[in-house]
Amino acid sequence: MELRVLQYFLAVAREQNISAAAQSLHLTQPTLSRQLKELEEELGKQLLIRGNRKLTLTEEGMLLRKRAEEILELVDRTEKEVTQANTTISGDIYIGTGETDGVREIARIAHQIQERYPGILFHMVSGDAVDVCDRLYKGLLDFGILLGDLDKNRYPFVELPMRDTWGVLMRRDSPLAQQEAVSPQDLWDKPLIFSRQMDNKSGLYRWLGRDPSTLRTVATYNLIYNASLMVDEGMGYAFTLDKLVNTTGSNLCFRPLSPRLELRMYLVWKKSRGFSKAAEVFLAHLQQQLGAADDHRA
Repeated sequence: MELRVLQYFLAVAREQNISAAAQSLHLTQPTLSRQLKELEEELGKQLLIRGNRKLTLTEEGMLLRKRAEEILELVDRTEKEVTQANTTISGDIYIGTGETDGVREIARIAHQIQERYPGILFHMVSGDAVDVCDRLYKGLLDFGILLGDLDKNRYPFVELPMRDTWGVLMRRDSPLAQQEAVSPQDLWDKPLIFSRQMDNKSGLYRWLGRDPSTLRTVATYNLIYNASLMVDEGMGYAFTLDKLVNTTGSNLCFRPLSPRLELRMYLVWKKSRGFSKAAEVFLAHLQQQLGAADDHRA
């Protein structure tokens, strides 16, 4: 399977039309059709369903599209890193992270680095822990920021000094909004909205002191903005981290948990990963700024 053919396939998947894709690729339509047919024969799977006006992807075609995008992204990154290896320090740094105010500290350090090395470009890729770990494993990220419990045998890591504080997002007209903090007992009979991340929820379940099956879970979320809309519509109380939602002038308010519940934060990377010069500079500067002398490398 050639990279060139993967690029052809992605163009067709994007345009959903052979003629339009051929035009964008500066190929004749018969040439492109032949390449796609040979790709399907090579894989032994139908990738495209050919309709009257547009093409649609089969299940195998959707899988190939996802993998092709990852492969070409990795190839592009590798080419850039190799060509820049013996030049000035520049290049791309990819950092995956969930929603956390701790990114502010990473952004501050990134800004300091760019003032010295303007050729370094940072890419912040949002996703939950599952997404971040998957992209780390595939080599699509240089670093990931993980919250909560960490398998310290799986990743080299630097523990960051920042801590995220759990609390509950609620409407201002809620009875619990009159309290300075929320206890487990306050929430046992309330409709609850959780993050979809199991690692985060497990800590909350321990704090709540109740089996999940006995709680009134009404929804889960991936992005806190969506959860805030559910709360605003009166669906329930959303567990979230402090400083993620600006409640000033809104119908919502945030109340911390009591007893206090915090999440530790870690910068991690893939074992045996070869860093680009830009990534090495970032990690060294981060350790210097945060005083992370006890870096746990593997």
